[in-house]
Amino acid sequence: MAGGTLNKVMLIGHLGEDVKTHYFDNGDCVGRFPVATNETYTNKASGSKITTTEWHNIVVKNKLAELCEKYLSKGDKIYCEGKIKTREWELEGVKKYTVEIHVKELNFLSQKSTNSKTNSNQEPPQPGAIIDDLPF
Repeated sequence: MAGGTLNKVMLIGHLGEDVKTHYFDNGDCVGRFPVATNETYTNKASGSKITTTEWHNIVVKNKLAELCEKYLSKGDKIYCEGKIKTREWELEGVKKYTVEIHVKELNFLSQKSTNSKTNSNQEPPQPGAIIDDLPF
């Protein structure tokens, strides 16, 4: 491992919204969507179950973005692998930051009997099918 560091994220969660895809003039595209992961634990003092939700900003590019746009929708369960990236921009003189997960591998975990987003005869990837994208 070069330099002794690793930037790798693995998530299993549910889409919080449909995939929003932006297409560029050169044919490239980028898709964005939030994924929720939940953690449940028991409060020792009260004995009640507590569930916390963490939201993750997912970014997919090109072919992977097109597949996500075509086959995923709000509520679907996915497994994804990628790396953490922090994006910075300035708005009205104030620096803003966001943390994103740039996904390179995605696995559909929700079972779907039909493709609800298109009328094509092409079958959606089966749950458990791993979809790889080219390196960023």
